[in-house]
Amino acid sequence: MPAAVKQRVNPDSDLDLKRTAVLSDIRAATRRDLAPMVDRIDHGHYPADFLRSIGSRGAFQMHMAPDHDLGSAIEGMAIIGEACLSTSFMAWCQNTVVWYILNSDNDALKARFLDAASTGAILGGTGLSNPMKSMFGIESYKLKGTRTADGYVVRGLLPWVSNIGPDHIFGTIFEVEGEPGHTVMCLVDCANPAVTLKPCEPFLALDGTGTYAVQARDLVVSSDFILADPALPYVKKIRAGFILLQAGMAIGLVRDCLAMMREVAPSLGHVNRYLETQPEDLEQRIAALEAEVLDLARTPYDTSDAYWRRVIEARLAGGEASVAAAHHAMLHCGARGYVRAHRCQRRLRESYFVAIVTPATKQLRKMLAELD
Repeated sequence: MPAAVKQRVNPDSDLDLKRTAVLSDIRAATRRDLAPMVDRIDHGHYPADFLRSIGSRGAFQMHMAPDHDLGSAIEGMAIIGEACLSTSFMAWCQNTVVWYILNSDNDALKARFLDAASTGAILGGTGLSNPMKSMFGIESYKLKGTRTADGYVVRGLLPWVSNIGPDHIFGTIFEVEGEPGHTVMCLVDCANPAVTLKPCEPFLALDGTGTYAVQARDLVVSSDFILADPALPYVKKIRAGFILLQAGMAIGLVRDCLAMMREVAPSLGHVNRYLETQPEDLEQRIAALEAEVLDLARTPYDTSDAYWRRVIEARLAGGEASVAAAHHAMLHCGARGYVRAHRCQRRLRESYFVAIVTPATKQLRKMLAELD
């Protein structure tokens, strides 16, 4: 366990002991069950059984404790990410849909979905790629809703929603027609006949993440499926958690890139020492990022501008560190890393996802500029 995490564990706290036990279970399951099928996942296998298994062990409940500290949830995803970024991303999707439900004021929705989602009995995605871009003037809302007596009827197409399938759920936001500025956040049941899932074109990486285009044709969204109406005050409450939880992907990937650099040191260190970036440089960079993320993770409901800026900057640093670490790992591994069977080339492909998944590097820089 990294030093930054060790420092936060209080051996006298039952909550910390429980979180430590869950992290130990995640690490064991990752080594035993996930690591042997990483290549299959890279070629399109969706590891639903693994996600449900770690969910039953508490992997998606660590941010539900009374303190709502996200640090252990982030560390759990980092552990998974050390083996497979695709699965770390899916764990983020699951943790995030739990975060949505947890922070809703809709008691009927929470009674129906919170326990099932937090234990992995129901798997789900986030569906906020388009809405997050829309809120910052990059895209228009793809989903439109019309009022009914008990909710809304929703139509539209979301081009990218991950960690979903025919029996999954996901959260998203639609714009109410005829009411400018009025948006609603809801859960969508993929089993609803009004929902169609269409497989996406093959990706550079992360094909095993259950990513689909989602078509909603006259989807009835009743009050039992509404997370927040209006959406914007609720989004301001959950936004830091949504972004901070993504740090687990970056941290896990960088750790494995460091491991690869160390693995080749005995045979290639005599020449690798001439490379500009050494493992020690990346160690300092990721240690600083972990410390900042874990500090921010203690207060995810802080809505101040100063805190929000730190969250954006930390997320930006995570994406940039991922790409840099994978790049330098490839240079250190040399020709052996360029072989298709070596995990170094997979890590290089995966790293770009951390930099382009919403909020992407360019959106984060836009957000910072607008804060200024």
